[in-house]
Order: sequence, then structure tokens, then C-alpha cells
Amino acid sequence: MSTLAEVCDINSTQCCQQLFTQIKYLQFDALSKKLASIMNLISGIKLYIEKMCTESGPGMKIILLDKETTSIISMAFSQSDMLQREVYLFERLDSGRSNERLKYLKCIVFIRPTKQNIQLLANELRNPKYSSYFIYFSNIIPRTDIKYLAECDESESVREVKELYADYLCVNPNLFSINMPNCMTNLNWLPDALTRSVQGITAVLLSLKLNPVIRYRAGSQVAQLLAKLIYDQTTKESSLFDFRGNVDGAAPPLLLLLDRRDDPVTPLLHQWSYQAMVHELLNIRNNRVDLSERPNVPKEFKELVLSGDQDEFYGSNMYANYGEIGSTIKQLMEEFQRKANDHKKVESIADMKNFIDSYPQFKKMSGTVQKHLCVMGELSSISNKRNLFEVSELEQEIACKAEHSAQLQRIKKLIADERVNVDDAIKLVALYALRYERHANCDTSGLLQIIKTRGGNTQIVPALIEYAGMHVRQGDLFNMVRITDAVKLTRILIKGLKGVENVFTQHTPLLKETLDDVFKGRELEPVYPAINSELVPYRRPPQEVVVFIIGGATYEEALTVHQLNNAGYRVILGGTTIHNSQSFINEVLAATSGTQFKHTKSMLKYCSPDNI
Repeated sequence: MSTLAEVCDINSTQCCQQLFTQIKYLQFDALSKKLASIMNLISGIKLYIEKMCTESGPGMKIILLDKETTSIISMAFSQSDMLQREVYLFERLDSGRSNERLKYLKCIVFIRPTKQNIQLLANELRNPKYSSYFIYFSNIIPRTDIKYLAECDESESVREVKELYADYLCVNPNLFSINMPNCMTNLNWLPDALTRSVQGITAVLLSLKLNPVIRYRAGSQVAQLLAKLIYDQTTKESSLFDFRGNVDGAAPPLLLLLDRRDDPVTPLLHQWSYQAMVHELLNIRNNRVDLSERPNVPKEFKELVLSGDQDEFYGSNMYANYGEIGSTIKQLMEEFQRKANDHKKVESIADMKNFIDSYPQFKKMSGTVQKHLCVMGELSSISNKRNLFEVSELEQEIACKAEHSAQLQRIKKLIADERVNVDDAIKLVALYALRYERHANCDTSGLLQIIKTRGGNTQIVPALIEYAGMHVRQGDLFNMVRITDAVKLTRILIKGLKGVENVFTQHTPLLKETLDDVFKGRELEPVYPAINSELVPYRRPPQEVVVFIIGGATYEEALTVHQLNNAGYRVILGGTTIHNSQSFINEVLAATSGTQFKHTKSMLKYCSPDNI
């Protein structure tokens, strides 16, 4: 096995090129094919980590990570899973570390190829603390950085250098995040967020072996710029994207870049599926829920891990609605009580043996029951305290039905009620303002006056209209179609005739309609033009679709994608972040910061002075 210094003679450009070529093509080809076939991001990250641990051979290991790769690994693997693979120590390359030499340990390095990380790794290689180094970068690394690292490896400690394409957070099997809560300012990209989005999406495409048609939402400058940079990257690294051609004339995969501003309604609505509800009321961050500020929560449940891969109950029920979850937990409790009673009957040697054999599973089940009872107790408490059933029903009515006069009166009554949380009141006004922005009798200013008397932040609503008002949006967010548009009108009438099963789940995200158009082979031009048009002339709809939402995705949209995948489609959803209503409002305020408001003149007295 060649060392870094052996492969890359520091005085030889030719040898440096040789090393770079070696890295480019040592991409675990068999592994990449497996990832491409499953379209499961969590399984993909797991396979990468398994490969890292296997390639370093038997023996005790330490893994060196940076802040972001720590999160990437923790979303897919628990610490006990890593211990089973002989990884006994975890350290951050970018934080204070001991200078103690541990030459009996092998070191796996898994970091993002940033300038800071390259410098920190170079310092490590100049003064190595471990017997050998197996280096894995989470994305494409420039050849100049490889040469620099080779120069620093004077002790020839490096045994492996490879690129893995695991540069994103895998939230669910079909959902990923770039973990950039705010991606815009002054309604344009933050440079760091743009760069990070290009890197994350490129990694997803490479890990799934997809060379897609790239489409973006027409009229969105942020979507067009992102599409151009991704296309430039795939062209520059054409050898990496040189996958086998389409079989039997199948259409190429599709990368669809959407703008959150086309659908500002979805992230504002209160959600009732389990995962979405937990995120809305308790906030999920990197699969963890912090309950340390909640009263009456047992000490052992102050921080909970909610991972569908590590918690079978959660994995099976994350998309179930609130009522279904309550019923399922009741059944789980009854099963647990039966097993607890069985464990009390230890009367013979055989009973003792059965008890010992089944105790670990019993203990695990006990923890699962207690954890989810704790979470459901908190959800129930918050829902009742904030009167969310009544609030949510009205939210859904505003989102799905045009009944201005009746809804205005209900909104006035609810937002003036002190039992209704002022943040929930603001969301009701925001939804009203979006739907009835150009209605002849729109009374957003009157509603904002009520919010002002309650001490609420009135700046949110005009900022939202500037961010995602009718002057920005494309498509029929509120189904306001012309009578001449016969096809869409028929679809809306059929939907209305079918009715809804639940008043709290009437709304469907705009993404559902967009993906229906994609898979039914409807014309996507000119709303979603393709930037690499040479791949476009296929009559069949794509078999694999990766959707990325600039401005953040939601768990309601993840549910839509999950349902499509269950129906036999192959869709991956990603976003700059995963929003709940509060994080979305924060994003809107950050994105409109410093912008002069032009479309909310009737609300000027409720705007921030910075926007006037």
C-alpha cells in the first residue's frame, strides 16, 4: 500500500497528478452502484462509514472529524455502533486536543475539504500522534491541496486518501439538509450558503451516481444561479459524472431546484404528523430533541434522540398523524405490560433462562415506551395550552378555501383571545395576508393593529409579503385559476368533490402538484427550464428525481415524498435547512433584511425602519 509521500513526489507535478487521479477513481465503485440502486441516503452514509472502518483494518482506532462531519456521522450511526467497529475515540480536528502520542492507534480522518481543515490536517501530519492515517474527504478536493498534504507527510504516516461523497445531513432515507438556516440576505444568496449548497447537492448526485437534467424555477435568480454553478461543477468534473448511459431509452434523472418563495404557506401551517409535529413544537436538531427547558421531564429524557434508523417505533410511525400515534402508543404500552407481567413469573430454571435472553429487548422496549410517552405528553400539553386544534383548523381553512368575510371574522376573534399564543396569532394573519393580498376588502392592517396591541412582532407580515407575495410567486398556490384553464379547473373540482378525511390535514404542499406534473410527463417548460438542454429530448418522464428547495424544506413535504416513494416512484428531497414555522419566519426576516419594501405600502407603519 503506497504512502502519500511515495505516490506524490513533492518535486514532481506528474506524480502529483498521478495521486490526484488515484483519488478520483478510488471511489468505491461497487459501493456507488449499491447506493445508486437503493436511493436511500441513510443507508448510503452507513455504507461509506462501514467502508472506512473496514479499509483501516483490524485494531483499535480513533476517528478525527470536523464540526460538520461529526453531525453527518451522528445522523446515521450511534456511538455504540462505532464501538462495534473498533472505533474507541472520537476527536474534533478543529478543537483543542491533547498532544499525547498514541502510536498504538490507527487514525481515520473524515473531514470536509475546506481550507481550514486542510491546514489543520497538514499540522497533524507534520507532527503525527498516531501510527497511521486513513484520510477520507467528504467531497471533491483540489489537487493543489493534495500536493500540500503530501509535502507535510514527511513521516509517511498516510496509508489511504480517498474522496467520499457524504457532504450532507441525511435526516430521513429520502430527506437531506445542508444545515444552512439562513441562506439569503437582501433577497440574494449569502455566498457561503451558495457554495455549501453546490457542494452538498453535488455530493448527493455523486453518491447516487446521477448525472441529471438540471431544471430550475424560472424567474428565481437564486435558483438560476445555483443551477448554473452545479452545471459548471458537473462539467468541470465530467470524469466523475461519466456514469453509464440510460438503459432502454429511459429518461435521464432530474435535479429540480425550487424556490421556497413559491410556497410560503406550507412552513407556516401547524403540522399533525408525528415527526413534523415534534419539530414544530419541540424542535428537532440533528435528530435530537432538547427538553431541558421543559418542566416535569425526567432527567434521563432531557435530551432525546429521534432517529428512524435507531428507533424502530419512531421509524414506523414518524409519518403517522397525532391520533394514530396516540392509539399506537397505547397498543405498545399494553404489549409492554404483558411482557412485564410475564417477567414476574420466574419459577423455574427455564423461566430464568428465558428472562435473561429476553431482558435486553425488554429493557429496550421499556425505554422506547417511556421516551415516546414523554414526547406525546409534551405535544399534548402544548397543543391544549395554545388552543392549537382551533387555531390549526382555521389555518387549514385559510390555506384551502376562499371565504374572505367569514374567515376575517374568525381571525379577529381568535387573535384577540389571550389564550391564543401571539406567535400563532401572527401566523394566522400571515396566512390571511398571503391569500387575500389583492382582495378588494383585504384588512391586513386592521389585523396587524390587534397584533400590535398584544405586543407581537408586526414586522413579520410585511416582510413575508415582500419575500413571497404574489409579485414573486409562480404557480397556483391558492388554486386561483382562470375558467379557461380547463384541465386545472377539472382537477380542482374533482379534489373538492372527494372532500378530505381530516380538517387538520386538508392542505397539500405545492410540491405534490409539481411532482405529479413531472411523473405524468407533463410539459415543464417554461416554468422549469433546463440549463443542460442537451439531455432533455426524452419523451418519457424521469425515473429518479432529486428536489432541492432553496430557503428550506419541511417535514410535510417529506411526507409527500415518502408517499410517492411508497407508490413506486424514486424521489429524494433536500433543502438548505428543514424548517418549522419559527425557523421559517426567522429566515424571512433575515432574507429581507436591508431590503427596501415596495409591495407593502399600506403596512408601512408596521415595517422595520430598515425596510422603509
